[in-house]
Order: sequence, then structure tokens, then C-alpha cells
Amino acid sequence: MGSTLLPGKVMKDLMGRPMLEHIIKRVQASGLIDEIVIATTTNKEDEVIIDFAKENDIEYYAGSTEDVLDRYYQAAQKYDVDVIVRITADDPFKDPQVIDEIISSYLDTTEKYDYVSNTIEPTYPIGLDTEVFSFESLKKAWLEAKDQPFREHVTPYIWNNPQIFKIKNIKKNGINLSNMRWTVDTQKDFNFVETVYHKLYVSTEIFSMDDILNLLNEHPNIQKINKNVHQKTWHGDYK
Repeated sequence: MGSTLLPGKVMKDLMGRPMLEHIIKRVQASGLIDEIVIATTTNKEDEVIIDFAKENDIEYYAGSTEDVLDRYYQAAQKYDVDVIVRITADDPFKDPQVIDEIISSYLDTTEKYDYVSNTIEPTYPIGLDTEVFSFESLKKAWLEAKDQPFREHVTPYIWNNPQIFKIKNIKKNGINLSNMRWTVDTQKDFNFVETVYHKLYVSTEIFSMDDILNLLNEHPNIQKINKNVHQKTWHGDYK
């Protein structure tokens, strides 16, 4: 709730529901996720998120604001988790098929990875990011990562140390869509999201990445709504 650019964004009304609820519904459509846990903070302003979790029978953990790595570790430990699928709560277009593709690659029995994602060399639209990693990898990062950027962004310690962790990056088949911005950091981003939802949500609640791509192909002006918003990198600079 404490977003500096768009305060309260995760609970903003989107088609009559909080944006967070849409994300939860989309993640629940995954065939490979066993349990959803909201990892929020102990800040007073985030009590509304805890209330939402309680009202919807969703597990939650409230931890540090700045040390998100610790928040993830404590949440995973509390729920005795073996594998973590990291889903960020400002991405209302999460695609359960993409999520399951990343999880399936992690669960590949022929090769054992510590971390699999589609974010190291991004080819998917910004906002479809999915990271899958073992609890043991998370614990190792929690114990060893000292610098603040590594503590604030959870996984950079893992994917910045390929000599320690076995890492795999998933790319979109033969095409790079990473110039497309499907996440919410600003009001322009939310305006884009609202426009897409108004077009697609009426026919199906869980519309796919391909549905959005088809819509943008038919109505290219929609993509111009937030095209000038720059994406922040994990260490705080802008691309």
C-alpha cells in the first residue's frame, strides 16, 4: 500500500474488485501451485491487505518493509514451503499458463535447478515475470546476502551468483516482447490496465497473454497509454 508513485495501488478498484483479488484469482488458475501466501508488511497501512486475506481465507505473513528477503524467508519458513513461486502484486495480467511453464521447467526431472525464471533475459511483457526457486536457495541467500539491494529485492543475490546456484532462464518462443509494459507503478499504468480489463474481462475473467496481444494488435492506441513510463531496475535506477 505504501507505493510512492501510486499509493494504495494493490487495492485499487478494478472492475469492482481490488486489483490484488484479480491477481489472486489468476494465480489460483495455475494447475501447479498448491498454496497462496500473501507476504505483506507490519506497516499500519497494510492492515487492509491482512483484512482482505482474512476475509478471503488466504494465508498471509506480515514482515519487514525494507528487508523483503527476510519477509520471504520467514513466510516460507512459517508455511513449511519446499518451493517458492514468486508473484508480484502489482501485475494484474499474470498468466497461469506462463506460471505453469516456469514451474514445469523447475520441476524438470532430467535437470535440477535452484532457480528458474523468465526475468534474467526478459522476453515476456513486463508484468508476466515469474520466479521459481527452492527454499534452500532462499535460505542461502537470506544467510549470505548483506547489501541492501539484495535484501530489498529478494532474488538478485541468487541470479547474480550463477557459480553458486544452478539457474535457468525461459524465453518467449522466437520473439521479444519485453518492450511491452503490463505492470502497475503509475496512474498511466493503471489506466492501461483498466482499458484492457474493460475490453477483455467481460468475456472471460482469466484472459491470457495471447488475448491481450490480439487486443493490442487490433487497437494499437491502447499501448500508447503508458508507453512513456520507464521501468525501474532492481538496483533502483531506470532503464
